[in-house]
Formats: sequence, C-alpha cells, structure tokens
Amino acid sequence: MLIREATTEDWPAMWPFFHTIIAAGETLTYPLDLGKEEAQGWWYVAAPSRVVVAVDDAGTVLGTAKMNRNHMGNGSHVASATYMVDPAHSGKGVGRALCEYSVDWARTSGYRAMQFNAVVETNTRAVKLYESIGFEVIGTLPEGFNHPTEGYVGLHIMHKAL
Repeated sequence: MLIREATTEDWPAMWPFFHTIIAAGETLTYPLDLGKEEAQGWWYVAAPSRVVVAVDDAGTVLGTAKMNRNHMGNGSHVASATYMVDPAHSGKGVGRALCEYSVDWARTSGYRAMQFNAVVETNTRAVKLYESIGFEVIGTLPEGFNHPTEGYVGLHIMHKAL
C-alpha cells in the first residue's frame, strides 16, 4: 500500500465510498445529504493542511485522510485528522496506515499534539484503533451524536501528545 498526496483526479474514485459513509450517518458529523461537489470542497483543504489517499499496487484508492490544524491562532499547535476507508477494503490495515501516517505528518510538521473532536462512541473499531496508536479519550459529549439505529450516543474527544 502506498500513501500519497490526493489529487482532484482521485475524487471520482473517492466519492462512492465517501458518499456511502456519509449517507449511512453512523460515524461522522457531516450532513447526510452532502452533495458531490460540496463534499469535495469540504475534503480538499488548502496547505498547510493535507489530503492523502492510500492506494494498492494497481492504483485503486482504498481510503483517504484529511489532516489539518485543529484550531487557529494560539491553538494552532494541535493537529487533527479525519479518515475514510472504502468499506470494500475494511479490515486490511488501511485505517491504521492512514492514522499512523497522519501522526507522523503532525509530528514532523511541528504539532505538539493531535486531537479528534468527534469520535462516535459506537464506532468501536475506530476507538480501539486510535487507542492502540496512543490516543486516549479525554472527554465525552453525552448524546452528542444522533446515530441512525442506536439513537443519541456520545462523541469522544480523543488526544495524543506528540
């Protein structure tokens, strides 16, 4: 697997799984009806933020990560990231590779920490992955997320010092 900078030419391969994940409404706080063009604008962020894709040997996009500062001004020393893995490639280490890549990016870019603001507590695979990489839950917003089948569940804030 190769992780490289995403280009606009990658978007047609990313959009189907991006849309599937968003429309399911189970893991991210994006609008469920987010359209293709608007979604691309939300995902492709300007430097110094980065967007990368994980691709296999054939060039198939397996997943993507958006990496950015978590806050502006005096809080700009804390990074954040968001990940999406094509469900067809789930369980193959794509999410772990993207997360580890983003931690390395944040560290080498001079960030002092990483923080995820809204990890849905029922997304136990993501929580377990992040914890295995050294993140910890530092707080939970009770009923901060309206899960389509579980109802109102918590949103974890997860942190890792770099």
